[in-house]
Amino acid sequence: MDITDHFSQLSIMFIGGGNGPVAAAHPQQRADNPKGHIPVTVHHRLHPLSRRSRTAAVFGAAALTVAVTLGTAVGAASADTVLTPPIDVGTVNVTGTAAFGVAITPNGQYAYVTNYGGNTLSVIDTSNNDVIATVTGTDINQPSTVAITPDGKHVYVTNQWGRDTVSVIDTALGDAPNTVTANVPVGTNPNGIAITPDGKYAYVANVGSSTVSVINTTTDPPAVIATVTDTIYAPRDVAITPDGQRVYVTNGNGTASVIDTALNALGVPANTVIGTVPVGTTPIGIAITPDGKYAYVANYNSSTVSVVKISDNTVTTVTDTANTFNNPNKVAITPDGQRAYVTNSNYQYGGQTVSVIDTTTNTVINALTVGRGPTGVAITPDGNHAYIANMGDDTVSVIKIEQAPTLTGNPPPAVVGQPYDYAFTIIGRPAPTVTVAPNSTLPTELTLSPAGILTGTPTTSGRFEFTITATNNIGEPVTLPVTLEIADAPTSSGSLGSLENFGTFGS
Repeated sequence: MDITDHFSQLSIMFIGGGNGPVAAAHPQQRADNPKGHIPVTVHHRLHPLSRRSRTAAVFGAAALTVAVTLGTAVGAASADTVLTPPIDVGTVNVTGTAAFGVAITPNGQYAYVTNYGGNTLSVIDTSNNDVIATVTGTDINQPSTVAITPDGKHVYVTNQWGRDTVSVIDTALGDAPNTVTANVPVGTNPNGIAITPDGKYAYVANVGSSTVSVINTTTDPPAVIATVTDTIYAPRDVAITPDGQRVYVTNGNGTASVIDTALNALGVPANTVIGTVPVGTTPIGIAITPDGKYAYVANYNSSTVSVVKISDNTVTTVTDTANTFNNPNKVAITPDGQRAYVTNSNYQYGGQTVSVIDTTTNTVINALTVGRGPTGVAITPDGNHAYIANMGDDTVSVIKIEQAPTLTGNPPPAVVGQPYDYAFTIIGRPAPTVTVAPNSTLPTELTLSPAGILTGTPTTSGRFEFTITATNNIGEPVTLPVTLEIADAPTSSGSLGSLENFGTFGS
């Protein structure tokens, strides 16, 4: 079986329904289906991969491969404006086949990659992109999605076929780090997993049983304490709001279920489904913005991305005029909430890209060429890199996230003799450096820091005009004309008046 057939089987499995019919694709059917929508053939149960595909050759651990590809801009706007300049993409070989899911430790030092066909996890040192460890275990069988606790001490991995478990990996177990310490039985064909911000619970989407398992991570060993079934249908993925109060689950029937995690009388989450949100066809990946206001859903079969407003669950659709979405699979959002990265998995028909969404306008501004069949995506905590698991060629692409600078601000008036402190708003990656433009002068006793903070105690009043510049070697430097009014120090007023107003002293 060549890699095309292997990838095709993985894709079919991944979008298959749970208790309902399974969407199956025949290679010849794809010829007339350039967007890669999956024609439906009804089966009555999920079929595991063949033994041959399970035992496909495993790549040896490899250091960073020196193969750099420039991201391809979509339209002149994304190439010529501050939104998305070209992004370098490096490729890293992982120790397994069918790299599928990826998660990054909270300190940003390591990336954990599930190798679906190799029944392993690869651990990548993000400082040099070397594979430094390979995790195995008796229950790690076709591992799918991976999540890491907020303290970075444990990694949770869903084992999708044949085990119906979640493996727990201790990342710092004395002399034997990255050791599987527990295997938690969950529902059938577990897929997506997410951990609450406080680290106490893990929510698992079980495709085959149409359930969501809730694991208490604080017990030894961790154990399932609840199973959610209401409105859940062949769930694919899970995302949790930053306050931990809502869990969003993508369902195979084109909806997202909303679970309320409020504590019940026993002090544990009630896990009540409080609503369902219609999204696109076959939604898979979901991610929530850091401010908790929006959820982005990748709709595989409709090749769209839905944006759910958390406050009222209204839905809009991302504008993709260049038609970059091609079976979008997973989605991740930068820590500043300004960009969403969406993997396009159908590499046979152009799905060898990652679409970049500007979340302020919900418009696709770029598409970056990565490895074949990109699936999982995770962004480092500092927002500087995105790691992409490429299922089609067993690699991980590393995207260097770059953004040309923007500079805004309107400083308020200052007063002579009074301390002044004003911060301009600077956006860019890497962080831009702010300077006073040539032939421009700041008011006396005021200074401008490289971070764009204007401080000091002015000594001269008047109207001062100057220009500042922000640059980070991405795109063109930006300038901002500034006018600062400095008022005179207030003068004291009033007097004691004449002493005669107080009468005559003495006799």
